[in-house]
Amino acid sequence: MHNIAILGCGRISASHVAAIEKVSELNLVACCDILEERATVTAAKTGCTAYTDYEKMLENENIDMVALCTPSGMHPDHAITAAKAGVNVLSEKPLGTSLEKVDRAIEVCDRAKVLYMEVKQNRLNPTIVLLRQALEAGRFGRIHMITSNVLWTRPQDYYDMAPWRGTWEFDGGCLANQAAHYVDMVQWMGGAVDQVHAFSSTLGRRIEAEDTITVGLKFRNGAIGNINVSVLTYPRNLEGSITVMGDRGTAKIGGVAMNKVEIWDFDAPHKMDEQLDSVSYDPKSVYGGGHYVLYRDLPGMLDGTGKSYGFVTAREGRKTVEVLERAYERSKESSRVKVGRGIL
Repeated sequence: MHNIAILGCGRISASHVAAIEKVSELNLVACCDILEERATVTAAKTGCTAYTDYEKMLENENIDMVALCTPSGMHPDHAITAAKAGVNVLSEKPLGTSLEKVDRAIEVCDRAKVLYMEVKQNRLNPTIVLLRQALEAGRFGRIHMITSNVLWTRPQDYYDMAPWRGTWEFDGGCLANQAAHYVDMVQWMGGAVDQVHAFSSTLGRRIEAEDTITVGLKFRNGAIGNINVSVLTYPRNLEGSITVMGDRGTAKIGGVAMNKVEIWDFDAPHKMDEQLDSVSYDPKSVYGGGHYVLYRDLPGMLDGTGKSYGFVTAREGRKTVEVLERAYERSKESSRVKVGRGIL
């Protein structure tokens, strides 16, 4: 039996709680939130012990792993605190809002010899598992382009209910929050990123960071990538997709959360094509259903006997943070460049 604790009892923590409860080898023993009422509610539903002091919770020597469900900018410091207590870490996305702080957390976790992992549950979507299989089988041939669209809606109320949302320090904008998994997906499929360019705007929400952005990538292998994100889509979430195009095949995984195979064209048939009618699904939310699959594999990860696409090491997860940081740097630079009469 492995004992799990959760830090942060907000929106995403419910996905962790639901997943943990379905795995017999896992036991949720503690939860913590600076808002006592939220911790108390989670404890009442699960039977775990509620805390408002994170370090106090980590004094429980029976805790094997803590799941970080706090604002993104806090993840590195919370990972460091857990590592110093000898507790393994599972961080929600992204690992942080600063690559420097993420690297510091990786260093501390390495020294403490604790696992430092990140939730990448969308890698476990049945549709994405099939896409990855096609990629690894070489069915696309030479990759030419990978595109991703995250066209969702988040009303102003969403940002107003939590003051950290949309701030540079704790959250970032739609790219870092809503699209972090899609950034991961594009670089996971495309490989090492060589160049990043971006344009962004804050058009319809009262937040520090962007609500609309487009990011251009050039991969080391010469392929081009593109990520378009907006939380201003009217009137509801429209699309969460990834499209991979090569000289021997094209595939698009679409729907609202990469849950539907929309295009699947290759130059030759393959046995995996028999799965096409079964992998598409209707998600209950844009989070997908991968948290359960993730936690189902967790005992093996903690024992050192298993592995899963959905668990990535912090070193793998930092690739997303690096793209995010570079994209924000480039978008700030590009805002100073005009065309036509205003060209610099």
